[in-house]
Amino acid sequence: MKDPVYKIIEITGTSTTSIEDAVDKAIKRAHRTVKKLCWFQVVEVRGSIDKGKVQHWQVTIKVGFSVDS
Repeated sequence: MKDPVYKIIEITGTSTTSIEDAVDKAIKRAHRTVKKLCWFQVVEVRGSIDKGKVQHWQVTIKVGFSVDS
């Protein structure tokens, strides 16, 4: 495709381990139902704190995928 067209969805992944793990989980889950994933952009990072330590990460990402012509 010479000039591709993309669609963007927004999803949130979570993890008790890391930001990267939350992103990876979101992308892996999206890949199960959305084909031709091309890129992602981190939109927001949130988390919960317990006893002065990060307890849980929440990372919202935009995921782009190409649309068939």
